Amino acid sequence: MAETRKGMIQTVTGLLQPDKLGVTLTHEHLWIDSGGFYVEPDAKNKAKTTMSFSLPNYGWITHNPYSHKPNLNYGPDEKGDLAEEMMFFKNNGGSSIVENTTIGLHPNIEFLKELSERTGINIVAGAGYYVATFQTESTKALTCEAMADCIRHDILEGVGKTGIKCGVIGEVGCAWPLEEFERRSIQASAVVQSELDTPVIVHPGRNPDAPFEILRIFQEAGGKLHNVVMSHLDRTFLDKERLLEFAAEGVYCEYDLFGIETSHYQPYPPLDMPSDAQRIQMIKTLVENGYEDRICIAQDIHTKHRLTKYGGHGFSHALVNIVPKMLSRGISQEAVNKILIDNPKRWLTYLR
Repeated sequence: MAETRKGMIQTVTGLLQPDKLGVTLTHEHLWIDSGGFYVEPDAKNKAKTTMSFSLPNYGWITHNPYSHKPNLNYGPDEKGDLAEEMMFFKNNGGSSIVENTTIGLHPNIEFLKELSERTGINIVAGAGYYVATFQTESTKALTCEAMADCIRHDILEGVGKTGIKCGVIGEVGCAWPLEEFERRSIQASAVVQSELDTPVIVHPGRNPDAPFEILRIFQEAGGKLHNVVMSHLDRTFLDKERLLEFAAEGVYCEYDLFGIETSHYQPYPPLDMPSDAQRIQMIKTLVENGYEDRICIAQDIHTKHRLTKYGGHGFSHALVNIVPKMLSRGISQEAVNKILIDNPKRWLTYLR
Protein backbone atom coordinates (compact mmCIF):
# COMPACT_ATOMS: atom_id res chain seq x y z
CA MET A 1 0.00 0.00 0.00
CA ALA A 2 0.98 3.68 -0.08
CA GLU A 3 2.91 3.58 3.22
CA THR A 4 5.41 1.05 1.90
CA ARG A 5 6.38 3.33 -1.01
CA LYS A 6 7.78 6.15 1.14
CA GLY A 7 11.24 7.02 -0.07
CA MET A 8 10.93 4.69 -3.08
CA ILE A 9 10.08 4.86 -6.80
CA GLN A 10 7.34 2.64 -8.27
CA THR A 11 8.33 0.85 -11.49
CA VAL A 12 6.53 -1.86 -13.45
CA THR A 13 8.77 -4.49 -11.85
CA GLY A 14 8.33 -3.22 -8.29
CA LEU A 15 9.72 -0.62 -5.93
CA LEU A 16 13.11 0.88 -6.73
CA GLN A 17 15.66 2.62 -4.55
CA PRO A 18 15.97 6.20 -5.90
CA ASP A 19 19.75 5.96 -6.23
CA LYS A 20 19.26 3.13 -8.73
CA LEU A 21 17.12 5.22 -11.09
CA GLY A 22 20.08 6.76 -12.92
CA VAL A 23 19.84 8.68 -16.19
CA THR A 24 16.14 9.08 -16.93
CA LEU A 25 14.01 10.20 -19.87
CA THR A 26 10.82 11.53 -18.30
CA HIS A 27 8.49 11.41 -21.31
CA GLU A 28 8.52 8.54 -23.81
CA HIS A 29 6.16 5.95 -25.33
CA LEU A 30 6.93 2.26 -25.76
CA TRP A 31 3.51 1.09 -26.99
CA ILE A 32 1.19 3.66 -28.50
CA ASP A 33 -1.55 4.21 -31.05
CA SER A 34 -1.28 7.83 -32.22
CA GLY A 35 -4.08 7.47 -34.76
CA GLY A 36 -5.99 10.25 -33.05
CA PHE A 37 -3.42 12.68 -34.44
CA TYR A 38 -4.03 11.65 -38.05
CA VAL A 39 -4.07 14.57 -40.50
CA GLU A 40 -5.67 14.01 -43.90
CA PRO A 41 -3.28 15.23 -46.62
CA ASP A 42 -4.34 17.06 -49.76
CA ALA A 43 -5.62 15.05 -52.72
CA LYS A 44 -2.29 14.86 -54.56
CA ASN A 45 -0.64 13.19 -51.53
CA LYS A 46 -3.49 10.86 -50.61
CA ALA A 47 -1.71 7.78 -51.98
CA LYS A 48 1.25 8.46 -49.69
CA THR A 49 -0.72 7.82 -46.53
CA THR A 50 -0.05 4.08 -46.67
CA MET A 51 3.24 3.91 -48.57
CA SER A 52 6.07 1.74 -47.22
CA PHE A 53 8.90 2.89 -45.01
CA SER A 54 11.83 3.30 -47.37
CA LEU A 55 14.64 5.76 -47.97
CA PRO A 56 12.93 7.50 -50.93
CA ASN A 57 9.77 7.93 -48.81
CA TYR A 58 11.44 9.01 -45.60
CA GLY A 59 11.61 12.71 -46.45
CA TRP A 60 7.85 12.98 -46.98
CA ILE A 61 7.10 10.94 -43.85
CA THR A 62 9.43 13.12 -41.77
CA HIS A 63 7.65 16.30 -42.84
CA ASN A 64 4.17 14.75 -42.68
CA PRO A 65 4.42 12.20 -39.85
CA TYR A 66 0.75 12.40 -38.88
CA SER A 67 -0.45 11.78 -42.45
CA HIS A 68 1.32 8.43 -42.81
CA LYS A 69 -0.95 5.83 -41.23
CA PRO A 70 1.64 3.07 -40.64
CA ASN A 71 3.72 5.65 -38.78
CA LEU A 72 1.12 6.21 -36.09
CA ASN A 73 1.42 3.09 -33.98
CA TYR A 74 3.91 0.60 -32.64
CA GLY A 75 4.03 -1.95 -29.84
CA PRO A 76 4.15 -5.75 -29.52
CA ASP A 77 4.84 -6.29 -33.23
CA GLU A 78 8.00 -4.21 -32.76
CA LYS A 79 8.99 -5.84 -29.46
CA GLY A 80 12.42 -6.89 -30.69
CA ASP A 81 13.09 -3.50 -32.27
CA LEU A 82 12.07 -1.68 -29.09
CA ALA A 83 14.23 -3.95 -26.94
CA GLU A 84 17.15 -3.22 -29.26
CA GLU A 85 16.45 0.51 -28.98
CA MET A 86 16.42 0.27 -25.21
CA MET A 87 19.65 -1.69 -25.10
CA PHE A 88 21.31 1.00 -27.23
CA PHE A 89 19.96 3.57 -24.76
CA LYS A 90 21.41 1.50 -21.90
CA ASN A 91 24.78 1.16 -23.62
CA ASN A 92 24.92 4.94 -23.94
CA GLY A 93 24.37 5.47 -20.22
CA GLY A 94 20.57 5.40 -19.97
CA SER A 95 18.89 3.68 -17.04
CA SER A 96 15.20 4.58 -16.85
CA ILE A 97 12.20 5.67 -18.92
CA VAL A 98 8.88 7.14 -17.83
CA GLU A 99 6.20 5.69 -20.13
CA ASN A 100 3.46 8.26 -20.63
CA THR A 101 0.89 6.35 -22.70
CA THR A 102 -2.43 6.88 -20.92
CA ILE A 103 -5.82 6.37 -22.51
CA GLY A 104 -7.70 5.52 -19.31
CA LEU A 105 -6.62 1.86 -19.30
CA HIS A 106 -3.39 -0.03 -19.83
CA PRO A 107 -3.45 -2.95 -22.24
CA ASN A 108 0.30 -2.37 -22.48
CA ILE A 109 1.29 -2.83 -18.84
CA GLU A 110 2.44 -6.46 -19.08
CA PHE A 111 4.34 -5.62 -22.27
CA LEU A 112 6.16 -2.85 -20.38
CA LYS A 113 7.12 -5.23 -17.58
CA GLU A 114 8.43 -7.75 -20.12
CA LEU A 115 10.51 -5.04 -21.84
CA SER A 116 11.93 -3.91 -18.52
CA GLU A 117 12.88 -7.43 -17.48
CA ARG A 118 14.37 -8.16 -20.89
CA THR A 119 16.54 -5.04 -21.06
CA GLY A 120 17.23 -4.04 -17.47
CA ILE A 121 15.82 -0.56 -18.13
CA ASN A 122 13.58 0.71 -15.33
CA ILE A 123 10.14 1.66 -16.64
CA VAL A 124 7.71 3.84 -14.71
CA ALA A 125 4.16 3.62 -16.10
CA GLY A 126 1.53 6.34 -16.05
CA ALA A 127 -2.07 6.11 -14.85
CA GLY A 128 -4.91 8.36 -15.89
CA TYR A 129 -6.36 9.89 -19.03
CA TYR A 130 -5.05 11.49 -22.19
CA VAL A 131 -6.95 14.14 -24.23
CA ALA A 132 -10.67 13.76 -24.86
CA THR A 133 -10.29 13.08 -28.59
CA PHE A 134 -8.53 9.80 -27.79
CA GLN A 135 -11.27 8.53 -25.47
CA THR A 136 -14.37 6.41 -26.00
CA GLU A 137 -17.76 7.97 -25.35
CA SER A 138 -18.19 5.85 -22.22
CA THR A 139 -14.85 7.04 -20.84
CA LYS A 140 -15.68 10.66 -21.59
CA ALA A 141 -18.88 10.24 -19.53
CA LEU A 142 -16.97 9.23 -16.37
CA THR A 143 -17.38 11.39 -13.30
CA CYS A 144 -14.42 12.91 -11.52
CA GLU A 145 -14.94 10.40 -8.69
CA ALA A 146 -14.94 7.43 -11.06
CA MET A 147 -11.77 8.66 -12.76
CA ALA A 148 -10.06 9.13 -9.40
CA ASP A 149 -11.08 5.60 -8.38
CA CYS A 150 -9.50 4.16 -11.54
CA ILE A 151 -6.27 6.14 -11.12
CA ARG A 152 -6.09 5.20 -7.44
CA HIS A 153 -6.56 1.50 -8.26
CA ASP A 154 -3.81 1.53 -10.92
CA ILE A 155 -1.41 3.03 -8.40
CA LEU A 156 -2.30 1.08 -5.25
CA GLU A 157 -3.50 -2.28 -6.59
CA GLY A 158 -2.12 -2.43 -10.10
CA VAL A 159 -3.66 -2.21 -13.56
CA GLY A 160 -6.62 -4.54 -13.99
CA LYS A 161 -5.78 -7.83 -12.32
CA THR A 162 -2.09 -7.79 -13.28
CA GLY A 163 -0.82 -6.41 -9.99
CA ILE A 164 1.59 -4.23 -12.00
CA LYS A 165 1.46 -0.75 -10.50
CA CYS A 166 1.76 2.66 -12.06
CA GLY A 167 4.26 5.09 -10.58
CA VAL A 168 2.98 8.40 -11.98
CA ILE A 169 -0.27 10.03 -12.97
CA GLY A 170 -0.15 11.06 -16.60
CA GLU A 171 0.39 12.23 -19.08
CA VAL A 172 -2.77 14.05 -18.10
CA GLY A 173 -3.98 15.15 -21.52
CA CYS A 174 -5.37 18.65 -22.01
CA ALA A 175 -6.47 20.41 -25.19
CA TRP A 176 -7.01 24.13 -25.85
CA PRO A 177 -9.62 25.17 -25.15
CA LEU A 178 -10.01 22.65 -22.35
CA GLU A 179 -12.69 19.99 -22.77
CA GLU A 180 -14.97 19.31 -19.79
CA PHE A 181 -13.72 15.71 -19.64
CA GLU A 182 -10.16 17.03 -19.40
CA ARG A 183 -11.12 19.40 -16.60
CA ARG A 184 -12.48 16.43 -14.62
CA SER A 185 -9.31 14.48 -15.42
CA ILE A 186 -7.16 17.28 -13.97
CA GLN A 187 -9.35 17.39 -10.87
CA ALA A 188 -9.29 13.59 -10.43
CA SER A 189 -5.50 13.62 -10.80
CA ALA A 190 -5.24 16.32 -8.14
CA VAL A 191 -7.44 14.37 -5.74
CA VAL A 192 -5.30 11.24 -5.98
CA GLN A 193 -2.04 13.18 -5.90
CA SER A 194 -3.11 14.96 -2.72
CA GLU A 195 -3.94 11.60 -1.09
CA LEU A 196 -0.95 9.52 -2.23
CA ASP A 197 1.74 12.05 -3.17
CA THR A 198 1.87 10.43 -6.63
CA PRO A 199 4.06 12.25 -9.17
CA VAL A 200 2.06 13.92 -11.95
CA ILE A 201 2.94 14.78 -15.56
CA VAL A 202 0.74 16.99 -17.72
CA HIS A 203 0.27 17.42 -21.48
CA PRO A 204 -0.89 21.05 -21.89
CA GLY A 205 -2.92 22.50 -24.73
CA ARG A 206 -1.09 24.31 -27.51
CA ASN A 207 -1.45 27.81 -26.09
CA PRO A 208 0.84 29.67 -23.67
CA ASP A 209 -2.11 30.26 -21.34
CA ALA A 210 -2.88 26.53 -21.09
CA PRO A 211 -0.24 25.52 -18.49
CA PHE A 212 -1.33 28.33 -16.17
CA GLU A 213 -4.98 27.35 -16.45
CA ILE A 214 -4.18 23.69 -15.75
CA LEU A 215 -2.21 24.53 -12.61
CA ARG A 216 -5.04 26.72 -11.34
CA ILE A 217 -7.60 23.94 -11.77
CA PHE A 218 -5.21 21.40 -10.26
CA GLN A 219 -4.56 23.50 -7.16
CA GLU A 220 -8.23 24.36 -6.70
CA ALA A 221 -8.93 20.61 -6.59
CA GLY A 222 -6.37 20.15 -3.80
CA GLY A 223 -3.27 19.27 -5.84
CA LYS A 224 0.23 20.33 -4.83
CA LEU A 225 2.85 21.50 -7.32
CA HIS A 226 6.04 20.06 -5.81
CA ASN A 227 5.93 16.87 -7.93
CA VAL A 228 4.20 18.07 -11.09
CA VAL A 229 5.93 18.04 -14.49
CA MET A 230 4.57 20.27 -17.27
CA SER A 231 5.41 18.70 -20.62
CA HIS A 232 5.99 20.10 -24.11
CA LEU A 233 7.20 23.55 -23.12
CA ASP A 234 9.25 23.55 -26.35
CA ARG A 235 6.08 24.15 -28.39
CA THR A 236 4.22 26.12 -25.70
CA PHE A 237 6.46 29.00 -24.56
CA LEU A 238 8.37 30.55 -27.42
CA ASP A 239 9.59 33.62 -25.54
CA LYS A 240 11.87 33.62 -22.53
CA GLU A 241 9.82 36.04 -20.45
CA ARG A 242 6.72 33.83 -20.48
CA LEU A 243 8.83 30.75 -19.78
CA LEU A 244 10.38 32.37 -16.70
CA GLU A 245 6.96 33.54 -15.54
CA PHE A 246 5.78 29.93 -15.66
CA ALA A 247 8.93 28.51 -14.07
CA ALA A 248 8.23 30.70 -11.04
CA GLU A 249 5.13 28.55 -10.39
CA GLY A 250 7.48 25.90 -8.98
CA VAL A 251 6.70 22.88 -11.17
CA TYR A 252 9.20 20.89 -13.24
CA CYS A 253 9.66 22.37 -16.72
CA GLU A 254 10.03 19.64 -19.34
CA TYR A 255 11.62 20.01 -22.77
CA ASP A 256 10.65 16.72 -24.35
CA LEU A 257 10.49 17.10 -28.12
CA PHE A 258 14.21 16.71 -28.74
CA GLY A 259 14.84 15.13 -32.11
CA ILE A 260 11.98 16.90 -33.89
CA GLU A 261 13.91 19.15 -36.24
CA THR A 262 11.06 19.82 -38.67
CA SER A 263 9.65 23.32 -38.25
CA HIS A 264 6.30 22.36 -39.81
CA TYR A 265 4.17 21.18 -36.88
CA GLN A 266 1.19 19.29 -38.28
CA PRO A 267 -0.94 19.25 -35.10
CA TYR A 268 -0.85 23.07 -35.05
CA PRO A 269 0.39 24.59 -38.34
CA PRO A 270 0.50 28.22 -37.09
CA LEU A 271 3.39 27.23 -34.81
CA ASP A 272 6.95 27.04 -36.12
CA MET A 273 8.42 24.15 -34.14
CA PRO A 274 11.73 25.12 -32.49
CA SER A 275 14.93 23.23 -33.25
CA ASP A 276 17.03 21.26 -30.79
CA ALA A 277 19.46 24.19 -30.67
CA GLN A 278 16.64 26.53 -29.67
CA ARG A 279 15.45 24.06 -27.02
CA ILE A 280 18.93 24.05 -25.51
CA GLN A 281 18.98 27.85 -25.41
CA MET A 282 15.67 27.91 -23.53
CA ILE A 283 17.02 25.37 -21.04
CA LYS A 284 20.12 27.52 -20.64
CA THR A 285 17.85 30.46 -19.83
CA LEU A 286 16.19 28.41 -17.08
CA VAL A 287 19.58 27.36 -15.69
CA GLU A 288 20.92 30.92 -15.72
CA ASN A 289 17.85 32.07 -13.81
CA GLY A 290 18.23 29.51 -11.04
CA TYR A 291 15.84 26.78 -12.20
CA GLU A 292 18.30 23.96 -12.88
CA ASP A 293 16.64 21.92 -10.11
CA ARG A 294 13.29 22.03 -11.95
CA ILE A 295 14.14 20.89 -15.51
CA CYS A 296 13.58 17.51 -17.19
CA ILE A 297 14.18 16.41 -20.77
CA ALA A 298 13.00 13.67 -23.11
CA GLN A 299 12.07 13.05 -26.76
CA ASP A 300 8.37 12.03 -26.58
CA ILE A 301 8.87 9.37 -29.25
CA HIS A 302 5.39 8.32 -30.37
CA THR A 303 5.74 7.61 -34.11
CA LYS A 304 7.73 4.92 -35.92
CA HIS A 305 9.80 7.28 -38.02
CA ARG A 306 11.68 8.46 -34.93
CA LEU A 307 12.81 4.93 -34.03
CA THR A 308 16.23 3.88 -35.35
CA LYS A 309 14.70 0.82 -37.08
CA TYR A 310 12.84 3.26 -39.36
CA GLY A 311 15.66 5.76 -39.86
CA GLY A 312 15.06 7.99 -36.85
CA HIS A 313 17.18 9.23 -33.96
CA GLY A 314 15.97 6.72 -31.37
CA PHE A 315 15.80 6.87 -27.59
CA SER A 316 19.52 7.64 -27.22
CA HIS A 317 19.39 10.95 -29.10
CA ALA A 318 19.34 13.04 -25.92
CA LEU A 319 22.44 11.28 -24.58
CA VAL A 320 24.43 10.92 -27.81
CA ASN A 321 23.67 14.26 -29.47
CA ILE A 322 21.98 16.68 -27.06
CA VAL A 323 24.14 16.42 -23.94
CA PRO A 324 27.38 17.24 -25.84
CA LYS A 325 25.61 20.22 -27.43
CA MET A 326 24.38 21.40 -24.01
CA LEU A 327 27.92 21.26 -22.65
CA SER A 328 29.32 23.12 -25.67
CA ARG A 329 26.72 25.85 -25.18
CA GLY A 330 27.78 26.58 -21.62
CA ILE A 331 25.49 24.37 -19.57
CA SER A 332 27.64 22.73 -16.91
CA GLN A 333 28.03 19.00 -16.37
CA GLU A 334 26.60 19.55 -12.88
CA ALA A 335 23.44 21.06 -14.38
CA VAL A 336 23.19 18.25 -16.95
CA ASN A 337 23.43 15.68 -14.16
CA LYS A 338 20.63 17.41 -12.30
CA ILE A 339 18.44 17.44 -15.42
CA LEU A 340 19.02 13.78 -16.28
CA ILE A 341 19.45 12.18 -12.85
CA ASP A 342 18.69 14.27 -9.77
CA ASN A 343 15.50 16.00 -10.92
CA PRO A 344 13.75 12.84 -12.21
CA LYS A 345 14.77 11.04 -9.01
CA ARG A 346 13.31 13.78 -6.80
CA TRP A 347 10.14 13.97 -8.90
CA LEU A 348 9.47 10.22 -8.89
CA THR A 349 10.28 9.46 -5.24
CA TYR A 350 7.28 9.15 -2.95
CA LEU A 351 7.54 11.34 0.12
CA ARG A 352 4.87 9.41 2.01
